Amino acid sequence: MNRSDVLRAIAPVISDQLVVCNIGLPSQELHMIDDQPTNFYMLGTMGLASSIGLGLALGQKEKVIAIDGDGSVLTNFGTLPTIANNEADNFILLIIDNGSYGSTGDQPTYAGKKTSLAAVARACGCETVVEVAAEDTAEALKTALAGDRMTIIVCKCDSGNIKVPVITMDPVVIRDRFMREVARRNAG
Repeated sequence: MNRSDVLRAIAPVISDQLVVCNIGLPSQELHMIDDQPTNFYMLGTMGLASSIGLGLALGQKEKVIAIDGDGSVLTNFGTLPTIANNEADNFILLIIDNGSYGSTGDQPTYAGKKTSLAAVARACGCETVVEVAAEDTAEALKTALAGDRMTIIVCKCDSGNIKVPVITMDPVVIRDRFMREVARRNAG
């Protein structure tokens, strides 16, 4: 399974959740597979999906899933100790680790070599960290959503990209519809 296969498999699990999705192809794939107003698509900030997801989780009560990639997490390595030291039990970080910088041409990352992002997350102090094979990701997400603990899931999958259209929705529209969903969910 590659990243788009993983996103197809988890789409039914996350379709009604607040989701912050990684820049580039992951956002384009999720948008193509299952566009929802509860999805915040990152269009120009590599490495910040996990940070924005954590900030959102800390600022409100609803569960938040940040979908990030190994390349982006490696680009913003400070995100893992920040997550560990600002625990939000409504936050789930899903790192889709395909061992490559998928959006820029599938160049290999260190996570595809010796570096284990699950081990790094644990070393940073994150307590609930699970590493799963791609085909087990949906079940791991269901478990994390049913629990009340901040969870980091590292999904190991194959590299490779599919052809997807760019997101033509204006970034302001993406932001506004997402913010309306966050406000609606927190109004009750």
